[in-house]
Amino acid sequence: MGNKVVCLPRLPRVAVCGGTHGNELSGVYLVRELLKAEKKVMEKEEEEPLSVLMVLSNPRAMQQCRRYVDTDLNRCFTHAKLNGPIPDDAPYEIIRSRELNATLGPKGNPEAVDLVCDLHNTTANMGLCFIAYSDCDWICMHIFRHLQRQMPDVPMRYIHFDVSNKESYSLDSVGKHGFAMEIGPQPHGVVRSNIYTAMKVGVQHMLDWVRIFNSGTIFEGGCVDVFTMIKHIDYPRDSETRNITAAIHPQVQDRDFCLLHPEDPLFQTFSGETLRYKGNEPLYPFFINECAYYEKGIALSLARKRRVMIPAIRVQTEQQQQANKQEFASEEEE
Repeated sequence: MGNKVVCLPRLPRVAVCGGTHGNELSGVYLVRELLKAEKKVMEKEEEEPLSVLMVLSNPRAMQQCRRYVDTDLNRCFTHAKLNGPIPDDAPYEIIRSRELNATLGPKGNPEAVDLVCDLHNTTANMGLCFIAYSDCDWICMHIFRHLQRQMPDVPMRYIHFDVSNKESYSLDSVGKHGFAMEIGPQPHGVVRSNIYTAMKVGVQHMLDWVRIFNSGTIFEGGCVDVFTMIKHIDYPRDSETRNITAAIHPQVQDRDFCLLHPEDPLFQTFSGETLRYKGNEPLYPFFINECAYYEKGIALSLARKRRVMIPAIRVQTEQQQQANKQEFASEEEE
């Protein structure tokens, strides 16, 4: 790769989404605030070269301050769910996912917005995380590096869910590029000023980066530590009732991204026994004791860490973009 500069298409349209989960309040209040600020800018009528769409993704769940009304909206964006038949009694979120796909997508289509940043909170002690389906999307990874540099006091990690575009299920998968910005710890239904502020500053830096990229600046290559999700671990359960029989061990609680070794304490049963991690390699735990994952049967997730080299990038010239469009058109005809 050396010093070769990779040229990538401009990013004229960016979507910032909050309230995909209606009780994750940093994103709800941040998008509301950005919409207010947008109104003021509109009145001044200054033309902004970057088009930023602010979206409140799940208004009904926000109204009720619940994660979702009928089903988890952030699992409704697979190709199958967006394109299958819709029954008359379809869950609200299935209908809503199609509306969002029409507004921001269609997923996998050249008309889709260039970048989707979907805002989330976690009850886990994860700091600021990017969660993405690619470990070679240079746009997302450069944005991540930019935030790391601009916000040195905020612990920051890049999480990779190794899932194909067809199978990817979350709102951010609808854009040409996309990631979830996940910030914690914050209880659901609660807004904490420090967590809200980290999100607000992170979104500002993300939008700044896109403007700088679109203006033609070259960004130097470098490296990003990527945490690739390997597996989920459920709570121990009673075989009859399916009730959980243990909680996360005190030595693991709040220690997201601290290496977990085989035979380390992992759970403490309600009768007081310690249960140990039975894996055969040390892995990094995250989403430890996430409130919303009890119903999904996930006590924590485990990741492998590796360092990914990212190339220098800059925006394509007009000529390159025209050539690409013609190439795309001829591919379509084939």
